[in-house]
Amino acid sequence: MWSWLDGPGAAFKDPLPRSTNYLTAYGLDGTLLRMKEQFKAKSGGDEEKKKKRPDIGEPIPPETVEDMYPFPPNRLFRSMPVLSEEFKDEIYHRVVELKKSVRSVSMDLNVDMSRVGAVVRLKSVEKQWIEQGKPLATPYAKAVLAMLPQTPFIGGEDQAAHEAINDLPVHHATRAQIFYPVSESRQFTRRDAGRVFKRGLLPAEDRIPHPRLVELVKMKMAGEPNADQIIQEKMAQDEEAVQAQKEKMRQRKERNVRRVQPGGNEGKYEFRFQNISVEQAGKTGRGRQGVGARYGIPAQDRKRGQVKIPTKVE
Repeated sequence: MWSWLDGPGAAFKDPLPRSTNYLTAYGLDGTLLRMKEQFKAKSGGDEEKKKKRPDIGEPIPPETVEDMYPFPPNRLFRSMPVLSEEFKDEIYHRVVELKKSVRSVSMDLNVDMSRVGAVVRLKSVEKQWIEQGKPLATPYAKAVLAMLPQTPFIGGEDQAAHEAINDLPVHHATRAQIFYPVSESRQFTRRDAGRVFKRGLLPAEDRIPHPRLVELVKMKMAGEPNADQIIQEKMAQDEEAVQAQKEKMRQRKERNVRRVQPGGNEGKYEFRFQNISVEQAGKTGRGRQGVGARYGIPAQDRKRGQVKIPTKVE
């Protein structure tokens, strides 16, 4: 171990700034592999054996795929880039301050919708802690980000995609092998195949997170010059329809609740009354919509005499 620390491992005592420093990025002699050809062109000969790392201020080529394997024996794990702080601030600015929808921000910045929501929530907590005067682990966060590949925010058409935003997980109903006879004269589409697997199962182009992207590509292939503007207008209309539906459901729920505030409007407490059906608890009495979901039936493992260890493996 000591011979490795004094030899190839000496490169990890002072990690390169603005770059990952995984084992696979260095050779057995401690030389940065992606700088090896550059060293040969500049120094050449015996000098190459002495110079193993770039000088201070010397530009470093970006990491390749081969440099993203932290564990050399495990080629199945590859380190994926994370969002930079500037990228996170831009996502928070567009969603919270500019009032853009999560879907539109995801399409514009090529970041998955779930990640956009997570960034907004964590940034909100961070700003709340700053207002409350709570200390932040900023040095630790900077140290961790310096060791990971990052996706910087550039903006415009040169912005690199952070991840695939239209990936579709495999539906559990489609894992079955079904032989469905169809006449040769019938046009059997993906929508028909979805009905065969499960009633109400939509095709892939309708279940993807961004179905408007498919329409955008079709319009561009058809030669539509204002395809981007048309899609943006349709997305705005979709968002307005969703918000209107949510407001309608909220008003309907509000109409079914009768509020009583003792002492008038200056009262400290408020009682809310609404009609509840016992059928909402379900057959087991543990339905989420049932009354007493919080204070009702205790979990089975808290009862005396219940077997709390697994008795079989499925």
